[in-house]
Amino acid sequence: MTALQALNSQLRSSSSAWLVTGAAGFIGSNLVEALLRAQQRVVGLDNLSTGYRENLEDVRSSVGEAAWQRFTFIEGDICDLATCQRAAAGVDYVLHQAALGSVPRSLEDPLGTNQSNVSGFLNMLLAARDAGVRRFVYAASSSTYGDHPGLPKVEDEIGRPLSPYAVTKYVNELYAEVFGRCYAMDCIGLRYFNVFGPRQDPGGAYAAVIPRWIEQLLRGEECRINGDGETSRDFCYVDNAVLANLLAATATEPAAANQVFNVAVGDRTTLNELFALIRDQLREGGVSVAHPEPAYNDFREGDVRHSQADIGKARALLGYAPDVSAARGLALTTRWFLARHEQPTAVNQ
Repeated sequence: MTALQALNSQLRSSSSAWLVTGAAGFIGSNLVEALLRAQQRVVGLDNLSTGYRENLEDVRSSVGEAAWQRFTFIEGDICDLATCQRAAAGVDYVLHQAALGSVPRSLEDPLGTNQSNVSGFLNMLLAARDAGVRRFVYAASSSTYGDHPGLPKVEDEIGRPLSPYAVTKYVNELYAEVFGRCYAMDCIGLRYFNVFGPRQDPGGAYAAVIPRWIEQLLRGEECRINGDGETSRDFCYVDNAVLANLLAATATEPAAANQVFNVAVGDRTTLNELFALIRDQLREGGVSVAHPEPAYNDFREGDVRHSQADIGKARALLGYAPDVSAARGLALTTRWFLARHEQPTAVNQ
């Protein structure tokens, strides 16, 4: 039994009410699924700007109709305080995932990023405070480490932010800390490191690298790497992020409250290694890859060269121990995309 399965079994002993913002998104929909499987009552809030109803329908198919009856969906925007208040009413725990992600998007639209990630975040804090929720768990980001050169990344050592997105996610941490001090709220931030997995959007200008490359290779297209390919990341399968959220929400260790934790595996994979892993796993799945080697672009503005997390603090205070390695997660992810992809004849064997 995995740590996530064991935690879900514990949650089944008592039903609570949870609010998941960004519920139709990638991480949000995986959280909704895990909570419904654990027989919890769940409210989902999403404006469907970057999330999809199909993700929720996929959850519905996965958990079954009986579990689905415990889910309530609100289509609305966290930038509207009244909507946040309606969603938080009667809720025990908030898992706040809603945000505008992507460093490139924030460079092109810093105002829009700030509105969702700062103003929307403040709205959710206010709504959670007024609703008297037990704990507010929110998605922070490894981008907060900025230009700090140290590896692995330790929570209390950060540098200067390298993008508007990074600024907004650091402001989230500052606001949460202040609300904890001024209003006795219980907030925990989770600094995600390159989370990936099923339901992650492969399309659009700001798609994450793993789903984008999988889809491009399935379509017989060439993949491009920004830089020389030796940039490295601590790629973290989504089940590990789900585990961290549920552990953070239910942690009983007093020292865990009003802290920020790294959520990762604690390892590094270069983009060149990542491409080779995806290519080889698709080949094992019966796909003849038309472009077996990537092409290279210039380095991208705002990108950090290397990233790797120290997960010791999360391990000590939350009991966090990632179940799924990056390689295993990639195998599960490629299998999920293969199962849902109508492979063009151009890339079939």
